[in-house]
Amino acid sequence: MEAQRKNIILVDDSITNLTVGKNILIEKYNIFTVPSGEKLFNILERIIPDLILLDIEMPQMDGYEVIKRLKASKRTAEVPVIFLTARSDTSSELEGLSLGAIDYISKPFSPPLLLKRIDLHLLVESQKKQLQDYNDNLQAMVLAKTQTILQMQNSLLNTVANLVENRDEITGGHIERTQNYLKVLLDNLEKQEIYQEEIHSWDMEFLLQSAQLHDLGKISIKDSILLKPGKLDPEEFEEMKKHTIFGVKIIEEIEKTTPESSFLKHAKIFAGTHHEKWDGTGYPYGLKEDNIPLQGRLMAIADVYDALISVRPYKKSFSHEEALKIIREGKGTQFDPILTELFLSISDEFANISGQS
Repeated sequence: MEAQRKNIILVDDSITNLTVGKNILIEKYNIFTVPSGEKLFNILERIIPDLILLDIEMPQMDGYEVIKRLKASKRTAEVPVIFLTARSDTSSELEGLSLGAIDYISKPFSPPLLLKRIDLHLLVESQKKQLQDYNDNLQAMVLAKTQTILQMQNSLLNTVANLVENRDEITGGHIERTQNYLKVLLDNLEKQEIYQEEIHSWDMEFLLQSAQLHDLGKISIKDSILLKPGKLDPEEFEEMKKHTIFGVKIIEEIEKTTPESSFLKHAKIFAGTHHEKWDGTGYPYGLKEDNIPLQGRLMAIADVYDALISVRPYKKSFSHEEALKIIREGKGTQFDPILTELFLSISDEFANISGQS
């Protein structure tokens, strides 16, 4: 298949030079000849060439002014320009190159040299375009692959979260609601510029998806405890508390067999620290204040609020107002004081999610 002929515009105020140049190039290229910079910009409204051969010394608008205008326009900035000149001083050549010209060709033209120089530069431009196309395609492929990985990761998280929730029928809808509470907290952290240094590097999509696994360890809790239709005795409660450690261990096992497991980083923190308390009396690690990861402090509020407004075998559901009172009383003991104030200021959004509004 014959290669498509390239389009070249030759700009020169000399009719002789236009005629000679066209005769040299016409057999190989589509040649458009124009006698001035003004006429060049007229023709550029209809066609963008593969190359412009531009005379420097022209009346009204010289070659330097023309190339400045070409490079200032997004439409023509990438069109390669070769200057044509009878000058032989290096300062003129340097000025042209600094303005964006790719080469200089001296007049009068040497036909073999003119053809060779044009062939060379068009080849370079073609290779640059091929490389750019390759890079664009590569970026598209990487993006598509990344989206596939994200979908696989989200599918894994959703599947595992559903396994947890389907086993623990008592807390139906808890995982989805806490995920929504968490999003509200995160949105308002950003709006109010709270804990910005800690959250600026978080991938919020990963974070919210990972929050689904905060109760993952309940998979390892015996049915006789997890599904007990009543309040747990002290020994049973100690066993239930182990779901935090079990969750961390399960996620660590998943990490060992998953090539790309960075998306589980937040999940492990949620699973292991959402029952820690600000005053250090929580479990499983007894962490205190800022030693509790921010993810765990956020989930503590979302988790407790949902537990309070939900029916449990050992308690009735509390109203939204009662839940607010309990969380307010836990400020500085169970909950991060700053996050508690944030929660109280946006509690209506929690009520909307929980159906308590």
